[in-house]
Amino acid sequence: MSGKDYVEKDYYKVLGVPKDASIAEIKKAYRKLAREFHPDANKGDKAAEERFKEISEANDVLSDPKRRKDYDEARTLFANGGFRGGAGQGGFNFDLGDLFGGAGQPGQGGQGGGFGGGVGDLFGGLFGGRGRTTSTQPRRGADVESEVTLSFVEAVEGATVPIRMTSQSPCKACAGTGAKAGTTPRVCPTCVGTGHVSRGQGSFALSEPCRDCKGRGLLVDDPCEVCHGSGRATSARTMQVRIPAGVGEDQRIRLKGKGAQGERGGPAGDLYVTVHVTPHPVFGRRGDNLTVTVPVSFPEAALGGTIRVPTLGGPAVTMKIPAGTANGRTMRARGKGAVRKDGTRGDLLVTVEVTVPLETEGEARAALTKYREATAAEDPRAALFKAAEEA
Repeated sequence: MSGKDYVEKDYYKVLGVPKDASIAEIKKAYRKLAREFHPDANKGDKAAEERFKEISEANDVLSDPKRRKDYDEARTLFANGGFRGGAGQGGFNFDLGDLFGGAGQPGQGGQGGGFGGGVGDLFGGLFGGRGRTTSTQPRRGADVESEVTLSFVEAVEGATVPIRMTSQSPCKACAGTGAKAGTTPRVCPTCVGTGHVSRGQGSFALSEPCRDCKGRGLLVDDPCEVCHGSGRATSARTMQVRIPAGVGEDQRIRLKGKGAQGERGGPAGDLYVTVHVTPHPVFGRRGDNLTVTVPVSFPEAALGGTIRVPTLGGPAVTMKIPAGTANGRTMRARGKGAVRKDGTRGDLLVTVEVTVPLETEGEARAALTKYREATAAEDPRAALFKAAEEA
């Protein structure tokens, strides 16, 4: 892709977000579209695969504040014709695509590159100033986004799970050289392997990517049949990832150095994993605390008693119910909750739910009838009506 193609692409439109969208909005839009068009969910669908690459390319640029700034600045300059002025019009006599012909381009399927530097770096390179970067320097691999769904217990206790990643990496067929097996690239005679050439332009000495080798410093006479000379290929791999204990729904975990491989000896990018948690039929979660609702009988609530309460993955605990316990009261079993970052545990919050029998017969019914007669003078709704009248 030429630099012109790069800045002409509307990544905001690709993700369906406004130009002032926050990073969180961009990530949310990317995750939604990535789930819909991921190759694993659309096997054999080439259109979906290309759409997934386009989505990943847009996310690579817009989710990185620096690269997004570079992209926005370059698009503004391009839209205003900042690089297209002809002789006598105060502009430069070369096309924007020439400037970026050898610059790193955004990757596909999780791989990214973007501009080597900001627009300021671009002009610094044109006029021989500081900050000029060459495409032959090592480049860090792109960050990769992935998602994983854990069970409730795995989220609380931690787990090692397999994650399948699709990203750009050095082509295995040519070992990243871009040349067909059995052949090797040759040093570009125009730039002598530097990837850049200088031109005299009035009083300025302009440095720009070499047009013959597109800034690589090498020429491939017989390109690799797999990567078509780019040296990069889409690869899928499965890796075992350790998810720490105590993660919550939609939590994002960074795994340093587990992203896409770097180029020309550069370090690998990072892997960002968004966690989803399936609900538990008995237990809930409130921060570091677990929650559970426990039924108790009317006599237990009225007279008090001792009950057994289940815990997550451990033996039941015994709790004392005070006499006169109201429905919905919450008690605490300390140290029986989720694992914290420091290794300690939160608490188990036990909510009492007083059960009412569907049918009552015999001695039980007689006892309840006698209890009702004994408490007939007490109106449990008296305070309610008084408050309603005073309101």
